[in-house]
Parts: sequence; structure tokens; C-alpha cells
Amino acid sequence: MKRSKELLDKRKKFIHNYVEDNSAKQMKVIINELVDRLFISEKTIYNILKQ
Repeated sequence: MKRSKELLDKRKKFIHNYVEDNSAKQMKVIINELVDRLFISEKTIYNILKQ
């Protein structure tokens, strides 16, 4: 299934904002929370953060 660019951009913004807002926590905890919240893999989240 092809995802719209707009939805991908919203997901990227959400991930970056979530990491900034929770910067006091350890990165592993933040990643686990995002996996539970967004139902995407750790690898996908790390790839988005590297961009």
C-alpha cells in the first residue's frame, strides 16, 4: 500500500517533536513508547531520526 507524502511528513514531525519533548528520558524508552503508540518498528523510527 502506498502512503501519501503528507501522512509520512506528519509522522516524521510527530516523531521529532516527541523526541524533543521527552528528551529527559533515555532514547530506548522514547523509542519503545513510539513503537507502542505508532505501531512501527524501531528501525523505521531510527531511520526517520537519522534523516
